[in-house]
Amino acid sequence: MGRVARPHPPRLPAATRPRLVTALLAVVVLTGTTAASCGDDHTPVAVAQVGRSAVAEVIDAPATVTARAAATLTAPADGTLASLRVQPGQRVSRGQVLAVIDSPSAQDRLRQARAALRAAKQAGRSVGVGDLGGSRRGTDRAAAEAFDAARQAAGKIGDPQLRSALLLQVESAQRQYESAARAADRAVAAVQRGLAGLNSAVGALSTAQRLQAQQAYDLAKATVDALTLRAPIAGVVQPGGTRAAAPTDLTGLLGAAGGAAGIDPSALGSAGQGGPPAGVDDAVPAGGRVTAGTPVLTIVDTGQLGLLAEVDETDVLLVRAGLTAAVELDAVTGATYDATVRSVDVLPTSSARGGVTYRVRLSLGAGRLGEGEAAPAPRPGMNAVIHLRVREAADAVAVPASAVFSADGRDAVWVLRDGKADRVPVTVGVQGQDLVQIVSGVQAGDRIVVRGTDRVRDGQELR
Repeated sequence: MGRVARPHPPRLPAATRPRLVTALLAVVVLTGTTAASCGDDHTPVAVAQVGRSAVAEVIDAPATVTARAAATLTAPADGTLASLRVQPGQRVSRGQVLAVIDSPSAQDRLRQARAALRAAKQAGRSVGVGDLGGSRRGTDRAAAEAFDAARQAAGKIGDPQLRSALLLQVESAQRQYESAARAADRAVAAVQRGLAGLNSAVGALSTAQRLQAQQAYDLAKATVDALTLRAPIAGVVQPGGTRAAAPTDLTGLLGAAGGAAGIDPSALGSAGQGGPPAGVDDAVPAGGRVTAGTPVLTIVDTGQLGLLAEVDETDVLLVRAGLTAAVELDAVTGATYDATVRSVDVLPTSSARGGVTYRVRLSLGAGRLGEGEAAPAPRPGMNAVIHLRVREAADAVAVPASAVFSADGRDAVWVLRDGKADRVPVTVGVQGQDLVQIVSGVQAGDRIVVRGTDRVRDGQELR
């Protein structure tokens, strides 16, 4: 649902906003003429008495239902899905084992790293002065290959916490190796200049080699350990990854942050994964082949549903945390849900219609049907419209919205004084669907023109 433009000035609510109950006195329809009018050219004009009433200003915005969080678990290496221990729709707890990947290539790298570590612990005793530089370069190459392979493997792990931990482990290992390598370089240079004995250089070089081999082994083992997929969050299991958002008005809203429909981008546990074409199951069966990065399972936390709304720049300054809203869902006709604003984004995003909008995040509460019956809980990704009550005024001097017009850059109304129309500037406060609060300019009891304001002239007699 797109946002309905509002005329300026005065700044009036969109026509789709809920109607408010007015407390105006009866309207009298008269015929207005001017001294210069000719023939039977009469224009109907409606006049009413200003009263007092409660006025509420409501902003409408399109939104989508979001889950609290989601995490997609991917295969960390090439292999097969050896074991799948959960069923679609099953609720799981954090840390629970969900699946196991069998990866011969990852196991081979671990065996090679283990053998290299044993060899490094025995090497370095028969190195000559001329071999020191070549040994250092060989150690650097092996370290660079191990670090690159570990980064690639870590980047394909779906669990964001595990992925971050492994990447941090790689960075830490690389810094440690670089420190040991600099010490070895200094020792080798000292031997080559004749400033130190061979044993000191061999010792420093052996230390760097052993450190490199140990780190390569630790990183390879971490990849093998990651073949056991555990739930990073509690939630409901869904096979495969999160699908890309459908091409709707909310595509820009969700896609700009890399999220999938129904997932708040700020709560994504991992990057959203595009699913297969419609009609194709994206589940990986037990025993099925997987490549590094293949989505296996997605855990969706539906413990607390929310809303991600798109508010136009002309309205967003009125929105703040704590405001309440009424919510209507396309999927539940006749139901109204409660919601509360949690936050308003500082940076803007371009809407599907080309305007500037801001994301507003809300907590979604319970819903009620027309008879007071509890409404069903929605699902993430469902379309909604929120009606935000941004300003309210109780017992305010109120006039119909149609009575206010713009003249010389100011809001004004036509006031009847001694049977003649007098243009009076007014200050507008809260602007509702039907009523507008008047802060100054007219008082309760004044008679004003509420229809046909564009046909009235200053001093015109109304009868």
